[in-house]
Amino acid sequence: MATTFRLATLLKLREATRDERRGSLAEAFRAEAMLADSAQAVEGEFAALAADYRAATRPGRIDVDRLLEYQRREALLIVQRLEYARQRDVLLAEIDRRREALSLADREVRTLETLRERKAATAAAEAARIATKQLDEFALQRSAFSEEAAWDA
Repeated sequence: MATTFRLATLLKLREATRDERRGSLAEAFRAEAMLADSAQAVEGEFAALAADYRAATRPGRIDVDRLLEYQRREALLIVQRLEYARQRDVLLAEIDRRREALSLADREVRTLETLRERKAATAAAEAARIATKQLDEFALQRSAFSEEAAWDA
């Protein structure tokens, strides 16, 4: 006795939603990695700027225009660093939101899968009960037939 799970379509929709949210979370992680790479590049520029600044301020002739250019670059890098930190905070909040959405979607799928498993177990138990009942009836009929044959003899 084959039974169908009436909520199979809903289960497929929930699985599709879960997969979509999983992809969305992966996309947010990729964005975070790209942002981290950009922030790392800014830190590398800071290190290069510090080395250039040290070289420009060695004893001897000092080029003031060059020092002003270094200060402008440093100000720009500071602004970039702050912007990357702000973007990272926003992105981490978005990752948390997407992670929670994925968790909810996963719970919904697991709930439907549990219902499907329970329905299958119930159907299997019912099939076993029916089979046992049929075997009992067959055994009773056979027993009755054997008794009839014994009386006839």
